Amino acid sequence: MRSPLADRMRPQTLADVVGQKHILGEGKVLYNIIESGEIPNMIFYGPSGTGKTTVANIAAKKAGKPLYKLNATNASVSDIKAMIAESETMLGADGVILYLDEIQNFNKKQQQSLLECIENGKVTLIASTTENPYFYIYNAILSRSTVFEFMGVEPNDIENALMRATEQLSKDYPVILKEDAAEHIAQSACGDVRKSLNSLEVALMAARPDENQNIVIDLPLAEAVTMKKAFRHDRDGDSHYDVLSAFQKSVRGSDADAALHYMARLVEAGDLQSICRRILVMAAEDIGLAYPNAIVITKSCVDTALQLGFPEARIPLAEAVIMLATAPKSNSAICAIDAALSDISDGLMGEIPPHLKDSHYGGAAKLGHGANYKYPHSYPNHYVKQQYLPDTLLGRTYYKYGESKLEQQTKAYWDEVKK
Repeated sequence: MRSPLADRMRPQTLADVVGQKHILGEGKVLYNIIESGEIPNMIFYGPSGTGKTTVANIAAKKAGKPLYKLNATNASVSDIKAMIAESETMLGADGVILYLDEIQNFNKKQQQSLLECIENGKVTLIASTTENPYFYIYNAILSRSTVFEFMGVEPNDIENALMRATEQLSKDYPVILKEDAAEHIAQSACGDVRKSLNSLEVALMAARPDENQNIVIDLPLAEAVTMKKAFRHDRDGDSHYDVLSAFQKSVRGSDADAALHYMARLVEAGDLQSICRRILVMAAEDIGLAYPNAIVITKSCVDTALQLGFPEARIPLAEAVIMLATAPKSNSAICAIDAALSDISDGLMGEIPPHLKDSHYGGAAKLGHGANYKYPHSYPNHYVKQQYLPDTLLGRTYYKYGESKLEQQTKAYWDEVKK
């Protein structure tokens, strides 16, 4: 029986893995660990179809150790004991790697059964989970493992995977994947590479050769296999940025209805990443210090949305958008940092005052570093007046308190303290 396309196209090297550049880009932490061949206990956390199993396979191959795979949905303690017994044979003389999928389905006793073998080094554990490991995995496992978060794969990266699969398939028979069809399948996959390849495989089954015996996958076929009509939304063109602009300006203007309308366009286009990025920007840029908890709530909603994927992701995203649109507004933070950056770009920096320089090393006192520094916590209200800006910038004011209630309360407090 032929294996699914997603399995046949599984990358064999890190260079072929799409997405996850924050951990797998050249020089990044996980990339360096795997390339070294010295694999520690790790937990891969993230949505389905983002490369967790693939990266575990590559890591085991780089380490040169036997790889055992268990799925926690149907594995038991006896399966773990059998694996440990095999690891003690000649085959596991240098240790083995256990890839435990969906570890959140193991109860405490089952997870504890892993402790002894991962502690003595006989077994290196690579566990994967779609749930937050800090909620579902016991501390004893967490403390012995490094957690790496896998993110939903960007549509552009998914398109690359689709095109690569098409090139491989074309070695056996001519396959033509139209650009708009690839874009539609990538958008519909909601960050899941496996889902996109499954859609491509179904399209291949449904397609019929044209007069030149080419298997052509066009937009109508892509829409049919994804069970979703393509929404005309050019994510690289003006219309995409017009929607994003209108989206943010509606939130900034405190119009929740308009904000939801533009978000709905992005949802219909399957553009989860753009929504998440933009609302995080809004929370910092437009709500800012008028309601500092807005960015905390927004980040929680974004994490939930990325974990769920569409269609459910629309719910926490809508919560965040309504909250941001109806929250008090302040742009004092962005104005402050931009004013500071403007001075830096104009070359206005100056020397750091000596009393602020690092004094935690031998010889600092001889240089006068840290001398006469006043420790604010030793004074009433944890404040004492002293110079912090360089001489060339004395008197410069970057942060100007906004008109929001919270910022004005903060201003009144410091006005009283600094009198």
